[in-house]
Amino acid sequence: MANNNETILRFNKVSFEYGSHKPILDEADFTVRRGAKITLMGQNGSGKSTIFKLITGGILPDSGAITHGNGLTIAHSKQVIPRDQMELTVREFFESAFSQKVYDIEPRISKILDAVDLNAPLDRKLNTFSGGQQARILLAQALIQNSDILLLDEPTNNLDKAGIEHLTKFLLDYKKTVIVISHDAEFLNSFTQGVIYLDIFTKKTEQYTGNYFALVEEIKNQLERERMKNVRLEKDIANRKEQANFFAQKGGHMRDVARKMNENIAKLEAEKVEIRQEDRTIRNFIIPCQADLLGNILTLKSVSVIRNHKVTQKKVNVVLKKKEHLLLAGPNGIGKTTLLEKLATGHAKGEEILPDVKIGYYRQDFSTLDFEKSVYDTLKDFSGTMTEEDLRSHAAGFLFASEMLKTKVGSLSEGQKGLVAFARLVLERPGLLILDEPTNHINFRHIPVIANALNRFEGTMILVSHVPDFVAKIKIDQVLDIGAL
Repeated sequence: MANNNETILRFNKVSFEYGSHKPILDEADFTVRRGAKITLMGQNGSGKSTIFKLITGGILPDSGAITHGNGLTIAHSKQVIPRDQMELTVREFFESAFSQKVYDIEPRISKILDAVDLNAPLDRKLNTFSGGQQARILLAQALIQNSDILLLDEPTNNLDKAGIEHLTKFLLDYKKTVIVISHDAEFLNSFTQGVIYLDIFTKKTEQYTGNYFALVEEIKNQLERERMKNVRLEKDIANRKEQANFFAQKGGHMRDVARKMNENIAKLEAEKVEIRQEDRTIRNFIIPCQADLLGNILTLKSVSVIRNHKVTQKKVNVVLKKKEHLLLAGPNGIGKTTLLEKLATGHAKGEEILPDVKIGYYRQDFSTLDFEKSVYDTLKDFSGTMTEEDLRSHAAGFLFASEMLKTKVGSLSEGQKGLVAFARLVLERPGLLILDEPTNHINFRHIPVIANALNRFEGTMILVSHVPDFVAKIKIDQVLDIGAL
């Protein structure tokens, strides 16, 4: 019988940095017990995915020790399918999870795909599936390994409501250890038993026990207690300094009194706590609209609907003018991402976009970004007559300080890539904005800022999102539910 009090994973004063100028972890300390359901929490770029790489042995710590239970096995479901694997078939992708040939691979794949509620032909290439279907395949590839620890990196990204409900039930019933990175608060709160919090400022970890919402409230209350303690100490210190200065000016014995008071003041200074810096939020921003937009920006008369891997054309009647927002709805795999891609490239059947309209396209896989370019060059390409100072200020608004501007886009976290994409959209000044799951990977603190920016967009917008709370914040003029056609 498994011992649920057994420590299955331990980080003991683990430090790691990418090069000499990019410290990520400073003496990280935490333990994970067998069978626990743990959330890994922290701002975009704080090192959550780095911790996963350290757990799997993909990278090694600069100092400290990582210990596993004897014979421990680990499976890692990544945020996205690696680009170099997108041409693999479903069968080849599952086979790549094993170091040796598995002779009963096909029935095992069939069983695990049933577990994630997906029908996927084994000879179909991964790049032909929707984002939500790819999310299910990633999860299934991790599950088929039947490992002691399951690492899930943003598993709800691209999943529709049914997919999230299915995943939640699975995790509640799952008997083994799970560590999850996610920005979906409701999803996390449904099964989390503890949180490991990464502080992007101190580079340290903090460990809490309890559900997700209770822990967020605990951190908030701790911040307030720390602030109030410092307020009291600062008031006491100010009064004592005033008295010490008074006695010091009297001379003689009074100077000794002042000296002792200054010693006590130093002790009080030492009692002040370093208040945790809250995760930074991106600056409020506006996506400027292309000038002189008149008439029907987009007319859509038919769409392709995908069911059971077959495509059929369905008639629709969608007309979008300036300042009108369309929500494209429907379950995973129905054809939403395919339609957005074809609209962005001008290859959609039954569509007509006003000539010379500039299209701003936020792809869920960030393939519109050049991963080999630096953040600076990515933004510079669209900066026009913007001054160097203004460009750097613009980047800083999306949390890219000077040292980050030199970083290649491909080296950023997925959440940071999303922020680069938004920063670039601002510079592009589109007339038609096409957004495919724009909150994937994004820290929840940024979501209201992004929603506000989209609401203020003066052009035409088409949005795909499976996040109800986010959609509720957006002004939606029309809904096209492909699944209902």
